Amino acid sequence: MRVLAAMSGGVDSAVAAALAVQAGHDVTGVHLALSPDRQTLRSGARGCCSVEDAHDARRVADELGIPFYVWDLAERFTEDVVDDFVAEYAAGRTPNPCLRCNEKIKFSAVLDRAQALGFDAVVTGHHARLADGQLRRSVDAAKDQSYVLGVLRPDQLASAMFPLGSMTKDRVREIAAERGFAVATKPDSHDICFIPDGDTRGFLARKLGSRPGPVVDAATGATVGEHDGTYGFTVGQRKGLGVTVGDQRPRYVLGIEPVSRTVTIGTQDLAGIGEVRTGVPTWTGPAPEMPFAAQVQLRAHAAPVACEVAPGEDGGLRITLAEEQRGVAPGQSAVLYEPDAQRGDRVLGQAAVETACEREETVRH
Repeated sequence: MRVLAAMSGGVDSAVAAALAVQAGHDVTGVHLALSPDRQTLRSGARGCCSVEDAHDARRVADELGIPFYVWDLAERFTEDVVDDFVAEYAAGRTPNPCLRCNEKIKFSAVLDRAQALGFDAVVTGHHARLADGQLRRSVDAAKDQSYVLGVLRPDQLASAMFPLGSMTKDRVREIAAERGFAVATKPDSHDICFIPDGDTRGFLARKLGSRPGPVVDAATGATVGEHDGTYGFTVGQRKGLGVTVGDQRPRYVLGIEPVSRTVTIGTQDLAGIGEVRTGVPTWTGPAPEMPFAAQVQLRAHAAPVACEVAPGEDGGLRITLAEEQRGVAPGQSAVLYEPDAQRGDRVLGQAAVETACEREETVRH
């Protein structure tokens, strides 16, 4: 097959490209330039997609003997990922930019262009498995990225290749070292690529400016502090609240109301939720017949929890959780997996969280 290898400049995408060549595919490498000022997108091990990364990707392509190109997708990335990220926080939601990048950039803009140029598939260094066209978790649970791929449609999965899903990250580095790739020991990138210093609150403050408002304690309704912007908080957050309540018990963010600029906090016993309402879902295969049992993962690094899925309002889903969860934020993705982990951790689909509440229907936000 003619395969386009998305090469970020890291060890994962380098080994994925090498494995595609080893499998006998006709491989072309491409590095995505995602910022108009790429020198700013790396600080040590943080960030990615810098000029340094482009050079690392080119060196690997040269060693593999494959053609290599740089595609400038900075404008598209800014519109679909960065601007979306800022707008979601301004609206009181907590987005996942990696999921949005996979949806809008790597498996929309890149895949569309690749197919227009006659490529049969796009290969990436994601840690996830494809088996008979079905998306499944990686064998390396610590590196699994199926959560951020749960937004992909069946036609996109049919044109995707994830060669690393059946191996551990340690094995990936071993392969890179065996091939003499300089990136074999390159640190993984961390945090959000367009916020290389890791200061999300500072980034949003520069974009949105000061938007002060009250911090309210849910138990008493009393204002216990002030903030500079609701974008500095996410549901479930405990640290960095900037307030002290008289009883000294830890407080968590329970809700964010961007219109009144109110951040509501409360004690741990008020933070648990038993039901999630979502927007319209996307499915990685045929839509399951509802209602159905599943596992749901509510954050990128959260443990899955058993649930029952039923139709919700306006085409969305109503997900009833077997165990109460904390930190379920509107804007995050509720990724659904088959209920029996022993059958392969197959991804069923996903939907954006709209509200989270108690089973008794008392909506907290």
